[in-house]
Amino acid sequence: MDTVPRIRAARWADKDHVAALIADALQLSPLATWLIPDPGPRRRILTDVLGIWVEHAMFYGDIYLTDDATAATVGFHRYRPIPPPANYPTRLDDAAGAHADRFDLLDRLLAKERPTEPHYHLAFLAAQPIARGSGHATALLNHHCSRLDHVNLLSWTSTTADAQSMHIRHGYTPQPTINLPEGPAICPMRRTPPLDARPTKPSSGH
Repeated sequence: MDTVPRIRAARWADKDHVAALIADALQLSPLATWLIPDPGPRRRILTDVLGIWVEHAMFYGDIYLTDDATAATVGFHRYRPIPPPANYPTRLDDAAGAHADRFDLLDRLLAKERPTEPHYHLAFLAAQPIARGSGHATALLNHHCSRLDHVNLLSWTSTTADAQSMHIRHGYTPQPTINLPEGPAICPMRRTPPLDARPTKPSSGH
């Protein structure tokens, strides 16, 4: 029996669920601990901040979900410069409170390393704890890479050390590490479509 999950584009009604899904996946990670040391409000703050970016992706990118809604990708179409989320500094302060400075620092460090040429920015690839080991994240990454190969587009992501190997298997190349002050390392990765996946020019023959 085929166990590969179906994948669908997210709808506006999915945005709150997607933000909570990613928060669930991240809340025990070293990155989340660095952003919000206090575990009490951590999930709520993550969900609120992620909600800003998930909403932004609805306008300037795309979101895909497995059909059981336990795993998702969130990405941005950076074919040209895109604006930040509307009223972002105020909304970040409202969502993160005293932790806003760390979110802002993370944003700036990640943005500094992103390519300047047109690319797809895979901002989040996450699976809820109950879906880990199910192959859902791998299926989403396969789907993501297939779409970008079809249009011959560079992809960029920033992940954690424990997720690097999965991305490497899908053609991503590690870039210089970002070391957060007194925090974990973030691993930027770049993927150029393989030569045999790029569209070929049609034959000039009759």
